[in-house]
Amino acid sequence: MPRRESTLADLGEAALIRRIARRAGHPESATWPQAIGDDAAILRPRKTEDLVLSTDAQVEGVHFRFGRESPRTIGRRALAVNLSDLAAMGARPVGALLSLCAPAELTLSVFDGLVAGFVDEARRFDCPLVGGNLSKARECSLTVTVVGRVKRGQALRRKGLRPGDLLFVTGELGAAALARLRADRSGGQLRRTPTPRIKAGLALARITGIRACIDLSDGLATDLGHLLEARGLGAEIDPCRLPTPRGFAAACARLGLDATTLQVAGGEDYELLFGLPASSTWAKPGRLGERLGVSVSQIGHVLRQPGIRGLPKIPAGHHF
Repeated sequence: MPRRESTLADLGEAALIRRIARRAGHPESATWPQAIGDDAAILRPRKTEDLVLSTDAQVEGVHFRFGRESPRTIGRRALAVNLSDLAAMGARPVGALLSLCAPAELTLSVFDGLVAGFVDEARRFDCPLVGGNLSKARECSLTVTVVGRVKRGQALRRKGLRPGDLLFVTGELGAAALARLRADRSGGQLRRTPTPRIKAGLALARITGIRACIDLSDGLATDLGHLLEARGLGAEIDPCRLPTPRGFAAACARLGLDATTLQVAGGEDYELLFGLPASSTWAKPGRLGERLGVSVSQIGHVLRQPGIRGLPKIPAGHHF
């Protein structure tokens, strides 16, 4: 008879917290005088900087499914999508809090995988896990709060675009949505996790003249709309300039998908979209790419008239 795998109910909250603390290490430092192990973490900010905070939840059945993604992939993603918000603000990660809710029958191997993936991503981006919460729930969820810092008054914002500004995007668009759809249709594993553009965001924050910036989580059309709505503006986008992964169009055709529509509305790219005045000496994709450490493409420009031109129309409520 196979041996029963241990579950969260077998250990209890105190033992699980110690288990997380061992995995996370001891992040106490000049920045975090107290981290895991007390009622709350203590953050000691610098006088010349602003703190930047963001929070987001990853919920089982909505954002991830066990079986489609490994526990380690789910844990990595939970932190990565939050770090992407810091990147869009030009902020450097300082630390993260994790609130993990799970049913008592969740196995320890799955629990350990979630925490391991989270901590791996935390170490990769020098963003220590400094605290959080454990709670019993009917389904699993990971709610993450990240803290970053940026030089006082220099955080990148969504407001600021002006008519004539050029629009740029980092990396490539569409690969994340394509990978998700492939996994859904084939029943295979989704191993892809987003790469938060922390380095690029830090570099952007040091470039004079950056008008606005946002990370592309909900798709180019939706997130560009957020930048434009802030000032009541519009944009002209050239679909031929959208940065496209190799073999993307052919892969979309095999699945019966329109490649441009998937790039525009598929979401989960977590690249940075930003604007620069056309007169800026930095308004050149090659030069920007060297500075940001990632490929950069100019995809269009800002118009005075509201609305987005050049992109396929996406029906309200449409999802892939």
